[in-house]
Amino acid sequence: MLKFVKNKKRMNDIIKQDFNQVYSIIDLHRKRAFQEINNNSLMTAWNVGGFVSDKLKSAQWGSGVVTELSEYLRTIDPTLKGYSKRNLYMMVKFYDTYSSMEFTALLTRLKLQKNNVISETVINQEDIIVQFQIAQFPEMLLKINWTSHQQILNGCKTNEQRIFYILYAHKEKFEVKELQRAIKTNVFESLLGNKDYMSEVLKTTYPDSVMMLKDKAYLDFLGLPQRYKESKLRKGIVAHIKDFILELGKDFLFVDQEHQLEVGGKIFKCDLLFFHRGLQCLVAIELKTKEFEPAFMGQLEFYLEALDQNEKRSNENPSIGILLCKEANREVVKYAMNRSLSPAMVAEYKEKLIPQEVLQRTLEEFVGFIDENR
Repeated sequence: MLKFVKNKKRMNDIIKQDFNQVYSIIDLHRKRAFQEINNNSLMTAWNVGGFVSDKLKSAQWGSGVVTELSEYLRTIDPTLKGYSKRNLYMMVKFYDTYSSMEFTALLTRLKLQKNNVISETVINQEDIIVQFQIAQFPEMLLKINWTSHQQILNGCKTNEQRIFYILYAHKEKFEVKELQRAIKTNVFESLLGNKDYMSEVLKTTYPDSVMMLKDKAYLDFLGLPQRYKESKLRKGIVAHIKDFILELGKDFLFVDQEHQLEVGGKIFKCDLLFFHRGLQCLVAIELKTKEFEPAFMGQLEFYLEALDQNEKRSNENPSIGILLCKEANREVVKYAMNRSLSPAMVAEYKEKLIPQEVLQRTLEEFVGFIDENR
């Protein structure tokens, strides 16, 4: 009887594996189909935008003709969606922005595209042949969908920003709302800005952390009152843990709050404990509702030592500590980090979204990081 049960279980396991393989086949082709649809959608926007742009720049069309074109398309084929006057101009912007010499030169410098040759597009309809020249489509644009491209074109001012958000949205597999928030909270500057808030041990032990850990977190989703305690902040974060993880980065997995660490017969509590899949380590986050003070580092480093000594598994890397403070004086943080012997960093949190002027930054490091982790 026992042998029969074991054989049946083994057969069930084999069948389950077969079923999983069938699903894998379906999922693979479904993803390919979605990608093909996305590619065609972007190529349509590129070619339509290029055609209309050429007509407008050569003064063959006035601005009113674009409105007439939109109305004509709606009349000739009522099933066509997405070709309003606004969308047609967005396609023109899509083409003009990404076919510009400045953008293609930046792509070449970042080794994202070798060249930008001119190709000839031929349209054959009812024996009428129309020929016009159009710039080569940059393949890196295929990493995200048309809706995401619209968000980037509307929300970014520089080519450096646009390239960053295309790569970042692709890496993080962002939905449109997540991309909107990333642009609004200026993740570009947060990831590629000054790294003085990180200890040298963190940058040396985890080189990729420079491109994965942000120095600012926006907690507007908590709806915090004017005055509150650290316990209120912690409970609010746990209650909105999904939003908090999206703000930190999708590689963070929540483990515990007020995590107990026993040392010398005494119990100490770490505010928040996470595991980072990309870095393969525990991440302790300490919350401070006031400006950063150097003394905070001693507490955090003590927690990291306790985690490494008592809880870190043999296959995991050394634990990382993050001090999430309401404010942080950069000069004070820099001095504190210079003497830190632990993989730790200081980050600020903002209670509300604050509009900030976006600065231009170089992307070589980020592009290299993306390329290595494909």
